[in-house]
Amino acid sequence: MKILMIAPQPFFEPRGTPISVYQRLQALSVLGYQVDLVTYPLGIDVHIPGVKIHRSPSLPFIKSIKIGPSWIKLLLDVFLFFKAYHLLLVKRYEVIHTHEEAAFMALFLSKIFRTPHLYDMHSSLPKQLGNYNFGNNFPVVKIFEFLEKSVLRTSCVVLTIGEELDEHIRKNNGQINHIRIENRSTYGLFTPDESQIAQLRDKLGLEHKLPIVYTGSFERYQGLELLLRSAKEVVDKHPEAVFIFVGGNNGQVNRMKFDAIKLGLQDYCLFTGLVTLQESMAFLEVAEILVSPRTQGLSIPLKIYSYLASGKPIVATRVSAHTELLKDDLAVLVDSTPHSFAEGILKLIDDPELRLRTGQRAQQFAQDQFSQDEYLARLETAYLSIKHSKPISEILLQAHGSLKEFKPSRITELKT
Repeated sequence: MKILMIAPQPFFEPRGTPISVYQRLQALSVLGYQVDLVTYPLGIDVHIPGVKIHRSPSLPFIKSIKIGPSWIKLLLDVFLFFKAYHLLLVKRYEVIHTHEEAAFMALFLSKIFRTPHLYDMHSSLPKQLGNYNFGNNFPVVKIFEFLEKSVLRTSCVVLTIGEELDEHIRKNNGQINHIRIENRSTYGLFTPDESQIAQLRDKLGLEHKLPIVYTGSFERYQGLELLLRSAKEVVDKHPEAVFIFVGGNNGQVNRMKFDAIKLGLQDYCLFTGLVTLQESMAFLEVAEILVSPRTQGLSIPLKIYSYLASGKPIVATRVSAHTELLKDDLAVLVDSTPHSFAEGILKLIDDPELRLRTGQRAQQFAQDQFSQDEYLARLETAYLSIKHSKPISEILLQAHGSLKEFKPSRITELKT
């Protein structure tokens, strides 16, 4: 099966959706599909068997793209649309597989070229606009809501990544043909060796220190101001604690450094700036405690899957983006206030046994719930649904005889 995948992101970059796109491409490659990926002119070329990257034209005044919606992305999306249109003119594809706002492009492309559309839904785009203060204008929100409903109604298959999105599309239309395929940890794919970890410890001067690590973007909804204010309370009681902030562009890092100085935390905070995906996994290894202070959002942060797989204890805010996956036995869940977050960190610092137990339970949970075989089988189910023009429920009944169980091996047997 030949697939045209449209990903309106810089690819590859070690952040949220591009990582998810990378995982999808790897899985499709393993399953034996051929994929033409249409993406932005920015990012690092990666080699995946069976995948060819096609980039839209570059614009000399655009060197980087911030996370979230922007007018620059809108401009790049115009060029991306015409690149996809050209490929559909000269090649024949059996599926158009879209991510994020590329789904809106497929409303037209799928109809014009009579090609089934699979929508990879990482989040609700109208709600995402609010997270970035981009869609507070009433008409903009309504337009996006209309477009999203149109995409959900016309897509042959919708992939979701969690219960919140499942519920969201059920409210829009209970008949939507969808299947949940939760993101996987990148931890196992990019685990550094012992020498790299030792070098990183020496470089950061972590001897006799207790590293508390955050990885991810520095966007407003991530709650880094909350984390920084909680750090003040933590280091007052445990001066051996050091907070390591992994990620952020130069401007974001400089602002965070300035805020740390104002709080008197300059000796207790380290800022790495942007790092590679492999380097970010090394920071998980040196951590004693991992933190996610997110204050907004519905979709589970991709980093949480790696946090769980690492076997390190987690402190996270009690917001739906976290609690959809994390329970009280897997992490220390706290209110979204600096004092509450500090208390959660201090609870783990003061109880090494609790740190060990919580990390071990989290790691076992990740191993049990997010296997490669399960991921591949669910993705295969979505494509079998398109190939045979059958609802996913019918594919699952044919494979398992029940919708309540899911055995990856039976999906493989069905394909053959």
